[in-house]
Amino acid sequence: MEILKQFQVRGASGAVTRTHFAGRIVDFWAPPTATPYLLVTHDGQNIFDKATSSRNRTWELAGAATKVAAEFGIQAPVIIAVFHSSNPGDPYGRGKDLAPQDVFTGGVEPVVNLSGIWPTPEPTYPLSELRGNQYIKEISETIVPTICDFLNHAIVPEASAILGASMGGLAALNTLARYPDLFRTALSFSPHWIVGREPLVERLMGALPPAGNHKIWMSRGTKSHDSRYGPYQELANQLAIAAGYRYGRDLATPIFNYTSHNERSWASYVNQSLRFWLDPRPSR
Repeated sequence: MEILKQFQVRGASGAVTRTHFAGRIVDFWAPPTATPYLLVTHDGQNIFDKATSSRNRTWELAGAATKVAAEFGIQAPVIIAVFHSSNPGDPYGRGKDLAPQDVFTGGVEPVVNLSGIWPTPEPTYPLSELRGNQYIKEISETIVPTICDFLNHAIVPEASAILGASMGGLAALNTLARYPDLFRTALSFSPHWIVGREPLVERLMGALPPAGNHKIWMSRGTKSHDSRYGPYQELANQLAIAAGYRYGRDLATPIFNYTSHNERSWASYVNQSLRFWLDPRPSR
């Protein structure tokens, strides 16, 4: 891990640290006092820094987490924001990182493309170039332990969550499926089901850990791409319930009317997902 720089963000004390992991940029922020909570995010370029964000808008996640934690009288989480690997030499790196690799190489046919941008026609790339398994392994076995060691943060799986939106929403669910002993909560915003439709929903939801020790948040808006997610998200909800997940205990699937498929929309209700995760009161 190479430290590149530090910078301030609005609404949170301390500084964000930007690091470099053998070609991958990772930002992280820690509250001023020790905390058991850990939040890891996909699409980390959109979390803290407008200069690296996709639409000149961030999630303002450190500030939101600080406020929600204060509501409950607990410490805010350490936040680790992992950038995708798209670059001029590999413009579809994001899709290659975030697509659930085993689902698509295991027979689910991708719809249109795997770039994560739909329905704009773009060149496809072979499934052999997917690297979601290695990407999630890098996060779980290298990036998270290294940063937590640097911060003297003891990883508590019961207090650790993974977050993502769109293709990152799929990746959050896939991360929970692949590392259920490291992460106990997945916060999935606008999961991009239309890239694989019903077969993707069935395979990915079927890979999630059994109900009882994990929590799942799956949200969507009603505009832009999100307006097309309805039937697929309903199927995902039904499969989660059939697997034993229960509303009010370990499952939330809210719909946010008039919100769209962008950082501004997700940031507008990220506090609600944090409450779902961080609420220390016993579940019903």
